[in-house]
Amino acid sequence: MTVNPRSTARSAARLAAVQALYQHHMEKTPQARLLDEFHQHRLGAEIEDEQYAEAEVDFFDDLVIGALARMDEVDALIVERLAEGWTLARLDKTMVQILRAGTYELLARPDVSKATVISEYVDVAHAFFDEREAKFVNGVLDAVAKAVR
Repeated sequence: MTVNPRSTARSAARLAAVQALYQHHMEKTPQARLLDEFHQHRLGAEIEDEQYAEAEVDFFDDLVIGALARMDEVDALIVERLAEGWTLARLDKTMVQILRAGTYELLARPDVSKATVISEYVDVAHAFFDEREAKFVNGVLDAVAKAVR
């Protein structure tokens, strides 16, 4: 099976976007500085002897800039799909960023199939969480996709 380099670059961009959104959330890093830091030091870099895949920079930028610009809209779509009594504040901070990036991509990137978006963010969830949380990502993003596409 051959791996599509663009697909790998987009997967890397999605993971990096979640990390950038997390950093922005935790440290309030200004957007321009955040993007510059990721462009210069993270995307495709070697960190602690681990080589990060080359990411599609324009796609990464769109995910980060778009998710931040449309955060109120994105968060509302997520919250509407959480169980009664649940808020974003109750969710793990990394989980929130995965859902934000995935929701933004479903909203704003009709060029990417909803199955691809959901599958990719389930994969991102697996990098941080167990199967239960990955299924949660699948369920929330599937519900968002049904609402926005």
